[in-house]
Amino acid sequence: MILDKLTAANAYRGIHPRLDTVLDRLNEGFLTTVGPETQKLEGDALYVTRFTYETLPLEETFFEAHKRYLDVHLMVEGEERVELASPAGLDLFEHKDDFYAYRGQAEQSLILRPGSFLVVFPEDAHRIKIAVDKPETVSKVVFKVLVYE
Repeated sequence: MILDKLTAANAYRGIHPRLDTVLDRLNEGFLTTVGPETQKLEGDALYVTRFTYETLPLEETFFEAHKRYLDVHLMVEGEERVELASPAGLDLFEHKDDFYAYRGQAEQSLILRPGSFLVVFPEDAHRIKIAVDKPETVSKVVFKVLVYE
């Protein structure tokens, strides 16, 4: 997991070539072009979507993880709490393609705010959409990056 400010994004170059492509696009000029329809940057290997939703009480959320993709979350408006845990310590209750849904206890918690980005790797189960104080509407850009063929 990586949590950092957009101004520090270049420090993470070299981890994976497709992540470098994402880092090139973490700027206002590109982000304003991202809408609710999935935009394929490199076919199914790299794509981006903007999500707008209401954050939820903790008990209405669940963990998700992926085995082939990493996610880059960039909050545009609002804030949400995100929890993280190892999938090995969670209970799997749904699986489809590269989406694994889990229930269980968090190991870490953070608040994602505008100006910051979060990278979750395949070994990072993440519970998103959690309201910080009360439900609010958020807008977030999420990149999906294929790292394991």
